Amino acid sequence: MQAFERFQAIFRVRRPVVAMVHLRALPGTPLFDAAGGMDAVVEAARADLRALQQAGVDAVMFGNENDRPYELEVDPASAAAMAYVVGRLKDELRLPFGVDVLWDPKMTLAVAAATGAVFAREIFTGLYGSDMGLWPGRAAEARRYQRRLARGDLFLLYNVSAEFAASLDARGLPERARSAVFSSLADAVLVSGPMTGEPAPLDHLAAVKGAVKDVPVLANTGVDHANVAEVLRIADGCIVGTALKEDGKTFNPVDPERARAFMERAREARGE
Repeated sequence: MQAFERFQAIFRVRRPVVAMVHLRALPGTPLFDAAGGMDAVVEAARADLRALQQAGVDAVMFGNENDRPYELEVDPASAAAMAYVVGRLKDELRLPFGVDVLWDPKMTLAVAAATGAVFAREIFTGLYGSDMGLWPGRAAEARRYQRRLARGDLFLLYNVSAEFAASLDARGLPERARSAVFSSLADAVLVSGPMTGEPAPLDHLAAVKGAVKDVPVLANTGVDHANVAEVLRIADGCIVGTALKEDGKTFNPVDPERARAFMERAREARGE
């Protein structure tokens, strides 16, 4: 099955909106709330999941955005905790779901395999200078690990413009995206802004969409109520987190009214 067919089979709508469930900090990370423990992490994720599903988003993705400072090789405790949270919520999920363990492709695949996620997002390609030092892509390792886990069906979203980082590749973004599809087997390509919650320039998104014909291209950061219509005129979908939060701040809980209003604009943009 070709990438667009798989994409449609997973998300079941044209130009899907994938909403983030940002987990609270997990055990072993500096911001973990030891007093609240894992029950607090689960309950916060449950509240966000319910609000997003009621708002009518098309899919959700669980991410450990609060595990700052981020790591390139994540402690297994974080991956285990994340899988535990998703497992606790599995019976409440009515939508396709994915995972992203920042910023570790192998741990992302491990959590996806443990939880039954149908898609996963990560930095799989390129070389970046970042807050975390040199940040290399690990597509070859990740794809081989995916094979070992017998999860060839898992749809992998390749972020080709890493947040909190600058590419050290002299090629332009469209060429890097084309290369990720051809040589590193990207199932879909994501285009990001410089940080979580900040948009990718629309001309960057359009350039990648124009260069990459065989797989879906999605906006990965900074999609909000004001720009979602423009974004969905260009992209095959979007991932949204910050715009749906109370006061539009990344680490706040999901605001049900903001989420509903966003989906109204997204559906209007899709002609629904």
